[in-house]
Parts: sequence; C-alpha cells; structure tokens
Amino acid sequence: MKSIRFARGARSRRSEINMTPLIDMVFILLIFFIVTTSFVRESGVDVQRPSAQSAETKEKANVLLGLTSEGQIFVEGRPLDIRSVRAYMERFLAETPDGSVVIVADTKSMTGNAVQVLDQCRLAGVKNISLAARKQ
Repeated sequence: MKSIRFARGARSRRSEINMTPLIDMVFILLIFFIVTTSFVRESGVDVQRPSAQSAETKEKANVLLGLTSEGQIFVEGRPLDIRSVRAYMERFLAETPDGSVVIVADTKSMTGNAVQVLDQCRLAGVKNISLAARKQ
C-alpha cells in the first residue's frame, strides 16, 4: 500500500528547470565575445589602392587617413580639410604618443595631395607613417 501512495505522490509533483544558470552563462559568453572581438577600422571612404610587390600587412594602425581621387581627405568616415590634418594629428598624438598613421590613397589621387597629407602628419610629430597598397 505504501508503494502505491508513494508512486502517486511522485507523479503529481511537478518538475521545473531552473533557467537562471543558463541565462547567467549566456551573459558571460556575450561579455567574453564583446571584449575579445577586434573591430576592423576603416578610413571611411572607398578607395582603389595601388598594388605593390613589396606591400606588407600592418597589424596595428591607429588612424587611417583616406584620400580620394578628387582630393578629399577622410578620417573615420568624416571629411577633413588639409589645413586641419595637422591639428587632428597633434590631438591624436597627445592621446596615443606611440600612434601610427596609414594613408590610404586612391590610385587616381594626385601625388601632391598625398605628399601634403604626409607633410602635415610629419609636422604634427607623427613618427610612424605608412602608405597603404594591395599586395600583388
């Protein structure tokens, strides 16, 4: 008789799944992936880079300056005038003294514009400047 009562009592009891640890684990994984993700930085403008056989991949570039074929300069998607490049680079160097700059110039851009941008970066005190190219 006891075993029948015990069986009925066990069947009427509801089983529940505790979702709290699962939700905690999902949030921990989400935080982990957000923290470890490296975001790709772009110059903010679509340019056709020239190709070069000696091109090397640069892992860390702090600022990308985009130079279009029309001579416009873009930094992080915002247009920038040639006269304000030096001030922008000085502010950048104040925040990150060991920062590097990559100039991403279009194949049809004027060499004079690229030299002006390069000169403004040098006058601001940037030591590590590169010119972007595709590897052949």
